[in-house]
Amino acid sequence: MRFLVDQPISWRIARALNDAGHDAVHVRDLGMETASDEQIIDRAVGDKRVIVTQDADFGTLLVAAGRTSPSVAYFRLRTGDPNAQESMLIDHLPMIAPHLERGAIVVIAEGAIRIRELRIGRL
Repeated sequence: MRFLVDQPISWRIARALNDAGHDAVHVRDLGMETASDEQIIDRAVGDKRVIVTQDADFGTLLVAAGRTSPSVAYFRLRTGDPNAQESMLIDHLPMIAPHLERGAIVVIAEGAIRIRELRIGRL
């Protein structure tokens, strides 16, 4: 899978995803540290990448616009610890990958994974 890791998620998450055999890039590596959410969405769509973020606005923007891509993996953890984020994402990726490939917002929280397909209600 291809990932675009947003600020303020650590660049270590992109490295861990690459080490696990995925194609991941951090926004800082693209010079997009101060890019707007819309610019990041456009880049993710153009590059066919899943956004990895702590920013709930991405889901809101996608749903409000009726978009079916890009997918978003959204951390809703009490800690911003990169080790915890890395573990949660890598450990759950086999389960959530099919949803991310189809178009979904996946919320990764302590003790729960919630998935909202972006294609619901679409023909």
